[in-house]
Amino acid sequence: MILGGQQPGSIARATDALAAGGMVGLPTETVYGLAADACNDAAVRGIFAAKGRPGDHPLIVHVAAGADVARFAADVPPLARKLIAAFWPGPLTLILPRRPGVADAAAGGHATIGLRSPAHPVAQALLAACAARGVHGLAAPSANRFGGVSPTTAAHVAAEFGADLLVLDGGACAVGIESSIVDCTRAAPALLRPGQLGRGEIERAAGVRLLLKEELTAPAPQAPGTLAAHYAPRAPVRLMDAAQLRAALDILGQQARHIAVWARAPLRPASSAIALRRMPDDAQAAAQQLFAVLRGFDDAGARLIWVETPPADAAWDGVRDRLQRAAAAS
Repeated sequence: MILGGQQPGSIARATDALAAGGMVGLPTETVYGLAADACNDAAVRGIFAAKGRPGDHPLIVHVAAGADVARFAADVPPLARKLIAAFWPGPLTLILPRRPGVADAAAGGHATIGLRSPAHPVAQALLAACAARGVHGLAAPSANRFGGVSPTTAAHVAAEFGADLLVLDGGACAVGIESSIVDCTRAAPALLRPGQLGRGEIERAAGVRLLLKEELTAPAPQAPGTLAAHYAPRAPVRLMDAAQLRAALDILGQQARHIAVWARAPLRPASSAIALRRMPDDAQAAAQQLFAVLRGFDDAGARLIWVETPPADAAWDGVRDRLQRAAAAS
């Protein structure tokens, strides 16, 4: 059931469902989440079951404000406090040492926990209403089957889980890809997943250089969305540069069928059966459209999805990361 997030009574109904141990589709500025009380292990196990997600793959816990961090984190180092002040609420998740005995299921049994404060007004309203009922923090991974394309509209969530799930409609997600993740549990912080917030922007606020995951000498904590293969539509995804795309389309000619293409380069396929979408030249606009485009290609019956490889500059890191993982799943 989809309810307008701003409609009278919608937040109250969602709060009642969460306080009773249920799940709710939650809009955020990044993607829609499948939310449950982070401190109710039985409710959180319902998320894992609904998504088909391995129980040891941790979830991000969403909190209303920085003050709630201490409910879940055993320690909040100065670096983390800087990043909270600079970017919360917003699309940044911090990995912190977990307070023992708190949110065991949400953390996948690990000693660390991922926390963020979403910027979406509906998410903030729900978090505040839940806190008033004694529900502090919502575990909310992306509201889709595990490993699949993340949802960026309420309709995407309903298509995944059916009419029985209460979904708060907050409109299309403004960011469109998941949050950046920074590990704050080590002496030198590390960027575990890129997002809209770039490495340079985070480093300027932190005042230190962020290590990349491949630079780590000790294993990184498990974090959401960091598997090699993830974010995949049903159709296989292949990344190609503009020249490769043109050559492949020329080879197929009029015989091309059931192929969808998302590219910045101007293309003129010989076959009218090719589903061609223009990728924005702006990285943020491309991120906002990415998952909706992949879902749309699946819905149109594409059997192959060809995507022009994003530019190598830092602004495209988040989009490139999601597409590389989607292609790896193929």
